[in-house]
Amino acid sequence: MRVLPSMMCLATLSLGLGVAGTALASDEPQLVESINAFRSQPQNCGSQVSLELPPLASDPRLILPASGGGDLQQALAKAAYPMVSVQAITLSGPRDAQAAMLAVQESFCQVVLNPQFVDIGVSRQDRDWRIVLARPLLTARLGASEDEGQKLLGLINSARAQARQCGGQPYAATTPLAWNATLARAAQDHSRDMANNNYFDHKDRTGGTPGDRAELAGYSGQQIGENIAAGQDSVRKVVDGWLASPGHCANLMNPGYRELGAGYAVDPKSDSGIYWTGMLGAPM
Repeated sequence: MRVLPSMMCLATLSLGLGVAGTALASDEPQLVESINAFRSQPQNCGSQVSLELPPLASDPRLILPASGGGDLQQALAKAAYPMVSVQAITLSGPRDAQAAMLAVQESFCQVVLNPQFVDIGVSRQDRDWRIVLARPLLTARLGASEDEGQKLLGLINSARAQARQCGGQPYAATTPLAWNATLARAAQDHSRDMANNNYFDHKDRTGGTPGDRAELAGYSGQQIGENIAAGQDSVRKVVDGWLASPGHCANLMNPGYRELGAGYAVDPKSDSGIYWTGMLGAPM
């Protein structure tokens, strides 16, 4: 499903009428957590298998009246959300967050697994739910790709210096990564390819893998890992998203990796606007 810049789609599902229940304060954040847990693992959705995706960030500006209609663009403009693309899901009938999540998985998996969206807002009134997913304008002033990659390296090394849980797996603090210019070129080239050709995947358009790209760039390594991200307009958002995602976090905390190269690319015509790649390596 592709949502072009400045366009909006509305998805609706009615699950039938029932006795109105009282909304619990925890239901909305619980649904956000469930959606993010769903995104954190590869999923079969229609004829496609999704990638592991970073979590969506809760944004209060996207919490719109569950039973309200009206113009979505006007509502977000009034809330001062600088929208590029947005999609709203409305549900009628689920009695709790678990039932709402089941409806989302069954009918709207393509929406919540769309990598272009980075923010979410959920509202509920009785058995009416509204889930708004959006991508904002890029507002951060970014430097050159290598400069931002070096900043990414610093944040990743700060994360590696502390023990942490990646999903259910504990990781001890480990040694810092060293910058590798060859991996950085491969990472920046993959970011540029994704941005210019409007896709988000570890496999490039030729079917090449991260290991293939590292080898073609001239990197001699015994192990290659790759994290990618889309839509986030700062290194802090990228790293925070990776650390909150079990698989991405495990890559960053893996003591077997010794080097990192990273870069980003922007194309305003693409769905996500900005794409990031971090390539991790273990030299021979």
